[in-house]
Amino acid sequence: MTDAMTPGSRLLIVSDAWHPQVNGVVRTLFKLAEILAEMHIERHFLTPQGFRSFPMPLYPDIRLALATPRQVARSISDFSPDFIHLATEGPLGQLARRACLKQGLAFTTSYHTKFPEYLSARLPVPESWTYARLRDFHNSGQGVMVATPSLGEDLARRGFRNIRMWTRGVDAELFNPARRGTIDLPRPIFLCVGRVAVEKNLPAFLDLDLPGSKVVVGDGPELAPLKKRYPQAHFFGALSNEELAGVYAASDVFVFPSRTDTLGNVLLEAMASGCPVAAYPVTGPIDIVGPGGVVAEDLREAALGALEIPREAARANALEYSWPACTRQFLSHLRPAGKQTSRAGLGEAAAALS
Repeated sequence: MTDAMTPGSRLLIVSDAWHPQVNGVVRTLFKLAEILAEMHIERHFLTPQGFRSFPMPLYPDIRLALATPRQVARSISDFSPDFIHLATEGPLGQLARRACLKQGLAFTTSYHTKFPEYLSARLPVPESWTYARLRDFHNSGQGVMVATPSLGEDLARRGFRNIRMWTRGVDAELFNPARRGTIDLPRPIFLCVGRVAVEKNLPAFLDLDLPGSKVVVGDGPELAPLKKRYPQAHFFGALSNEELAGVYAASDVFVFPSRTDTLGNVLLEAMASGCPVAAYPVTGPIDIVGPGGVVAEDLREAALGALEIPREAARANALEYSWPACTRQFLSHLRPAGKQTSRAGLGEAAAALS
């Protein structure tokens, strides 16, 4: 087994999040897959699509795999990967971790979602309990990849080790001011995009006293209750990428009320579209918004202040993030799946993205 990833290397990525889910994890993995294919990396995704599945409690549109330890171990063995990455901590991620530890295979992990906060928002489960389980999961690998410095610092304080930075990218051709659509509503238009669920903290946006119109794009379990509670807001539901790009570019400010996202790909999409951001000073926004918007504990103040941010500044800030750069970072943190776990360069494959 080679210490460096080269064209023809075999990479296994295990993820409980996969199509038809629409979220930042799935979008990131799909973009990663596209670029790895261009690099001629033989990549295989072990996802719920290969198994019987059941609806996730509290998230019925997310399906979790009904896999056995033997099935997952066999899948890993059959593919015979040179590198292994566990993208999520769900049933497949846990079973893959178990198989790797049993077989003496090295792997890396990534931390995408603040599950302790999400779980405690729904059930009386202390965050410390969930963090302890996640810490054991990630510390057993050769490194845990995180999207932002502030998230890495938070996890380090909680006892996570071998933290590695893995930022995100944005499709600046798709999300572009030139794709401006038409929204026939009073201006200014304040937009929020994302899953309509309790952890996204949408009432913090919808309760704001703002001029113009409030628009929400997305679907989720809280959609019907929020539509009833906020009849003056405009709920567009789920949109295609092309439709979404038009809405971003036609809006005046993107309001991001979440306090629990680890990054928020939608922040980059909005800014790339020339739409300044208003957000709380929490993990994600404080790392990437910069001159592309306003972060403040007073979300109304941030939203009104973002109206003064030049659209060109928002786009320029987003252009600092690209999917090729994201992929280079990802590759730089992988470790050979065999017992050779020394840190090595990534050879021709990573160089192809330079």
